[in-house]
Amino acid sequence: METEAVRLLAAAFAVSFGALGSAIGEGMIATNATDSIGRNPEIQDKLAPLVFVTMAITESTAIYSLVVSLIILFV
Repeated sequence: METEAVRLLAAAFAVSFGALGSAIGEGMIATNATDSIGRNPEIQDKLAPLVFVTMAITESTAIYSLVVSLIILFV
């Protein structure tokens, strides 16, 4: 297999698996947060900022995988 083809496949796998993991993690966070708010509505004011921070941290995984794939492609 040519070197360029391997680089393209590696970049594609890096982005796809990074985005998949991030999407699953964010879905789990949202599911658990809505379940918690449904059981105890008074906690919404305390829980919402924590959910946004944890989703941002989870999304950073997808951003890192994008950076890795760009490094694979262009370096």
